[in-house]
Amino acid sequence: MLDKFLQVFKIKELRNKIFFVLGILVVFRLAANIPVPGVNVEQLRQFFENNQFFGLLNLFSGGGLRNISIVMLGVGPYITASIIMQLLTMIVPRLEQIYKEEGEAGRQKFNMWTRWITVPLAAMQTFGMVKLFQSQGIFSALSGFQLATIIVIATTGTVFLMWLGELITEKNIGNGVSIIIFAGIVAGLPTSISRLFAIWDPSKLFSYIGFLIFALAVIGAVVFVTEGQRNIPVSYAKRVRGNRIYGGTSTHLPLRVNQAGVIPIIFAMSIMLFPGMIANFFVTASNPAVANFATSISNLFKNQMFYGSIYFILVVAFTYFYTAVTFDPHQIAENLQKQGGYVPGIRPGQNTADYLARTLNRITLAGALFLGLIAVLPFVVQGLTNIQSLTIGGTGLLIVVAVVIEIMKQLESQMIMRDYEGF
Repeated sequence: MLDKFLQVFKIKELRNKIFFVLGILVVFRLAANIPVPGVNVEQLRQFFENNQFFGLLNLFSGGGLRNISIVMLGVGPYITASIIMQLLTMIVPRLEQIYKEEGEAGRQKFNMWTRWITVPLAAMQTFGMVKLFQSQGIFSALSGFQLATIIVIATTGTVFLMWLGELITEKNIGNGVSIIIFAGIVAGLPTSISRLFAIWDPSKLFSYIGFLIFALAVIGAVVFVTEGQRNIPVSYAKRVRGNRIYGGTSTHLPLRVNQAGVIPIIFAMSIMLFPGMIANFFVTASNPAVANFATSISNLFKNQMFYGSIYFILVVAFTYFYTAVTFDPHQIAENLQKQGGYVPGIRPGQNTADYLARTLNRITLAGALFLGLIAVLPFVVQGLTNIQSLTIGGTGLLIVVAVVIEIMKQLESQMIMRDYEGF
């Protein structure tokens, strides 16, 4: 493995691409540590220590939200815009036609519209965040000009990161947006490790060992499930054209265990964000009944048992929803029938669609439960080990593993192009 890794750096083109991506990530981390003016640093630190959900939101911002930096939204609005466009593609036939039938030109249009949607989403999200932070005392009173300045700065920061992500993607060493989120997660590790040594307690040695074993087991499970798939055998009938016979081959249709990736967790996070955020707006309301109701809702979502249970249910539900949106068994069965393919023992057409749907539902159950457990992993780890400083969210772990696997695959494909053996 080490020899193959060193072989990558012996290829000049690959070496230049890797150094370029590392340079982009350095620029990103510098921007993530430049705060906007007017922030109460101590109040900000206390807010994130007492609110685990915003710690998860900080994860998807690439680590810029914790500092209220000029890129505090990270690539979050771009991810939301991409999800909206994917859903619209399933709802609006014309969009699906543009994306699938117009080739590269259609995908460029699709990407352009996604970028345009990102700008108003970033502006609205910045406004909501600033108002929320004002209610928590993180921002002092802001004039209209100051508020507009922060909105413009944060929106520009999101567009800037979106551009950096596309520069990374063009180098074919992984998805740029995923790598930016990955960099934000990894950048927090040194702080967590130093905090652990600062509060080191020899009496908790077995808890630390148990945490390490548990973390290694979870990493292994994430890799196993991320790469897991069921191969549906597919055979193609022989066809005679002139004097030649085509077809007669056997292949397989891969159904991934985790078909939806981390998208369901992002959906669930967005839903879970709104009740607490809206409640925080009305906690200081002049009407006592409204203030008391808002306080009770806010406290309810701070209850780890309630929060974890609802979060788990939403992740499982959204996993099924997103899998159903992105994988259409009827369309797959129709395409197989048109190409002369069939699943051995299953009649083509509706029977094949029913078989694929039934198989996919069983596989998705395992993937949905896995994603749900990954989402609530921080609560489980804290309950078992009482260690909070090194509790890396399961979502972050899932992203890290997925990004590393994707980078390895793309490097391997580029090495094979140059007649080198891959990893």
